[in-house]
Amino acid sequence: MNTAWIMGMLVGMTWLGALENTGFQPSSLKNTLAEKRDHRRVLVLFSRGDAQTAWGTLQTEKTGLAERDLDVLVFTDANLSDSDRRFLTQNPFKLAPSDEFKGWLIGKDGGVKRTFVKPINPNELFRLIDSMPMRQAEMRKPQ
Repeated sequence: MNTAWIMGMLVGMTWLGALENTGFQPSSLKNTLAEKRDHRRVLVLFSRGDAQTAWGTLQTEKTGLAERDLDVLVFTDANLSDSDRRFLTQNPFKLAPSDEFKGWLIGKDGGVKRTFVKPINPNELFRLIDSMPMRQAEMRKPQ
């Protein structure tokens, strides 16, 4: 059973965490990112330690994540499937065996917008996203 998905998105995404006993086979990271392309931004977090460390304070920012159409996927070294590990070691991710933590902000266009080497402060993350042209256009649109 692929148990790479430790925690799902905080807001607006199916819970994909710790599904060993449900019989549910989660999609690969590659397929998940392809499904979200053009609809959602994705923050992929990897930690050699526990998922809680990788989450940092992001899990308390449900409103900010929802406003930015941002899903958060958290992986730990112990629960990363072989296929997802191979995917993350390739371009543009370049996960190295020595990395203790790594994060990638994936835009709605499917491209890696930023790579992080330590947990992300939510305010910095939101400022970064809000400075992007697509997000600027979204903010100008009437609700």
